[in-house]
Amino acid sequence: MNRLASFWAKNNAFLFLITTVAILSGCNASSGKLPILGQREAVTKTVDGKTVTDSVYQSIPDFKFVSQYGDTVTAKTLDNKIYVADFFFTSCPTICPKMKVQLKRVYERFKGNPDVMMLSHTIDPAHDSVAVLKEFAQNLGVTGRQWLFVTGDRDKIYDIGQNSYMVTAQADSTAPGGVVHSGAFILVDKAKHIRGIYDGTTEAGVDKLMNDIDRLLAEYKL
Repeated sequence: MNRLASFWAKNNAFLFLITTVAILSGCNASSGKLPILGQREAVTKTVDGKTVTDSVYQSIPDFKFVSQYGDTVTAKTLDNKIYVADFFFTSCPTICPKMKVQLKRVYERFKGNPDVMMLSHTIDPAHDSVAVLKEFAQNLGVTGRQWLFVTGDRDKIYDIGQNSYMVTAQADSTAPGGVVHSGAFILVDKAKHIRGIYDGTTEAGVDKLMNDIDRLLAEYKL
C-alpha cells in the first residue's frame, strides 16, 4: 500500500464518525436543538429530599497552548463562546489547504460576532512555531483574536484531539507530511460540549456547519 492509500485508509474511522453524526443530527432535528455528542454519564443526586438522575455530558477539559500572538490560550479563553476547533499543520501537503479555505468561509461569515471563535491546533509543533503560525494566519488574511492558531506540547495536542474532540491526530511516518489527522471541524458550545462534527474539506460539510452555528446561536436566545 502506498503512502497516500495508507493515509486515507487511516481516516476511514473519521468518515464513519461523520456518517454517524449525520444520523444522530437527523434524529434530533425534530427537537429543534443540536444533539450533544460524546460520552455521557448518569449521575444520581438528592435535590430537595428527592433522588434525581441527571446526564453529565462529555466536555472539553482545560488546556494550555500558545497562540500566534505568543500569549497563553486556555479553555477560559473560550468561555461563553461558541467555537469551531480543527487540527492541521502548516506544511500539510494533502487536506489542510482545503480545510483552511473552508474555515476561512466560516471566519468571514461570522467575523465580528463576539459569540463565535475558531481554534486551530497545529499537530506539528516542532515546525509550527509562534512565528510560523503568525505568518500563516496573516497570509490567510486573519486578523484579531477571533481565529486563534495554537501550538504547544505535541502529546497534549494529540491527546485532546483524540480523547476530547474525538478526531484522529497522531504522528505517522507513512503518511504524507509525517502526520495523520482527520479533516473534521468540531462545533463546541458555550458549555464546552461537542454539538457537531463536520467534513471540513467540502463546501457542503461547511455549509452544514455554518447553518448549525446559526441554530446554536439561536438556542442561546431562547
